[in-house]
This record gives sequence, C-alpha cells and structure tokens, in this order.
Amino acid sequence: MARPNMPNAEQAAKTGSTPLVLSIQSHVAYGHVGNAAAVLPLQLLGVQPVAIHTVQFSNHTGYGEFKGQVFSADHIRDVLDGLRARGVLENCCAVLSGYLGDAAIGEVILSAVRDIRAQQPNLIYLCDPVMGDVGRGVFVRPGIPEFLRNQALPEASLITPNHYEFELLCGHAVTSVPQTIETARTLLGSKQRRGPTTVVITSLRTEDLPDDRLHTLVVTNSQAWIIATPLIQCDPLPNGMGDVLSAILLGRLLTGHPVQEATALAVSSLYALVARTAPGQRDLPLITERVQLTEPQEQFHAISV
Repeated sequence: MARPNMPNAEQAAKTGSTPLVLSIQSHVAYGHVGNAAAVLPLQLLGVQPVAIHTVQFSNHTGYGEFKGQVFSADHIRDVLDGLRARGVLENCCAVLSGYLGDAAIGEVILSAVRDIRAQQPNLIYLCDPVMGDVGRGVFVRPGIPEFLRNQALPEASLITPNHYEFELLCGHAVTSVPQTIETARTLLGSKQRRGPTTVVITSLRTEDLPDDRLHTLVVTNSQAWIIATPLIQCDPLPNGMGDVLSAILLGRLLTGHPVQEATALAVSSLYALVARTAPGQRDLPLITERVQLTEPQEQFHAISV
C-alpha cells in the first residue's frame, strides 16, 4: 500500500514531468462539483488530470431539477480501454474517485486501480467515499455504501469521508476525538489486512470540540492531527466542497507535501473559498478566487493530537 508521501510523485518532480491523475467522478455542465470542481485545482497545482465522468448532468442538485445521464460501467470501461491503448494509464501516479452513480462503475474503477498499481506499485488511490451528509442522509444509489465499505476501502491509499460518511463506514456514531482516532485506526491497513494508510475526516463535530469551529482530523497508524477553522455560516452551503478539498489534498501530496501539511493547505484553501462565496450562491468561486487554490490568504495548521 502506498505511503502518503509518494515516491512516484517525487520522481515526476525530479524529472520535470507533470504528474498524471486519473480522476473518475461526476461532471456537470454548469456548477462546480465532481470533475467540474476537481480539474482546475489539480491543474493550478501543477498536476495533469485525466478526467472520466461517471455522470453528465446539466447542473448539480443544488439548483433543483437537472437533466442528463448516469453512464454505464461499460462506457467507463471503454474510455479506460482507450487510455490504456495510448499508454496513459500506466503513467498515472494517482487515481481520484468521488461520486460513483452506480456500484458497477466502482468495480470498473477498482479494476483500473489494480491494473495501474501493477505498473506503478506506489500508486495513490484517493477515494472520497461520497454517500451523504448530515441533514440530507444517504443520497447515493443502493449498494454504493456497501461497495465503498467492503471493496473500495481495502484498495484505497487514503479516504476523505465527512463525519456522516465516516460513521457509515465504521458502522457506529463517534462522540469524541479519542474515540474517532481509535475507530479510524480500525479502518487502516496493516500487515494482516489491506486498507488505507490515512483517514482524513472532514466536518468533524464531536462533544469535546467547540461548536464555533470546524475540524478536520487526519489519522495514520502512528499519528493524528487536527486542523480547526472558524465556522462560517452559509445558507445554503456551496456544493462541491468535498470535491475541491480532495483534489487540493491530492495535488499537494503529489507536489511533495506530507499528508498533514497537504491536508492543512487544502483546508486553508477551502476556508478561503467558502469565506468568499457570495450569499445565496450554490457554487464556490473557483474562477474569480483561483489564487486561493494555490496561495490561501489565511493558513491553518495541523496540530498533533
């Protein structure tokens, strides 16, 4: 299983080549979610995304009614086969997955992860286990939570669930930071079983954390860090925040930052974007505030816990 500070990314930096990331997630023509949220941050951080869309919708659900299609697993497989024939897949140093649309698509993604890992043993697979959130509940198709828990988790290098999704993965509620750390370590890989090296839990709200702060917890087998930012009251919350955070986190890892620093930088960028989102807006201002993706104005730090 790949470490969070990945040798193949370091090799790309030394040779001057651009790291390639296979990003397989949803896409909308209007708005910033899925690949429509992840591509720009990766590009600005010096990473080349190879984007495959699991769905193609007119807009995200934050705008209400939408049109479009969930693509079939065969469609995703065909696109992957075309990339494989061009020698693109074997040169990817990371895979990023988010909203799946269908569990069968997830199986195709995992097959690609295994194929690439056979050529790139240090491949990073960042799995954002998109399933639901507080207030909305589970909003993905039946079978996806089980797929993520039982099949994707063992293949991932790191996962980035929100608090709600983390509890779905582990099967019970968490009410304190120590309990969350202990529970997260039950999901990590070891000599006995496969699994991620790192769990990053976003929007963590436990009884021992202040209500006026938003917390992100980073957990490995030997260490844990927490990053706190002021809580910004937004109604509605912008869509795609998790997609942007995961993309920035992966981009920072691929440009040489250790996982706790990469996460802190991603949190800092997301905080800056949310703080600059106009009242009532459904999307983060990725274009007008793009400097915040690479140089967040206010930086928050990872504190060891």
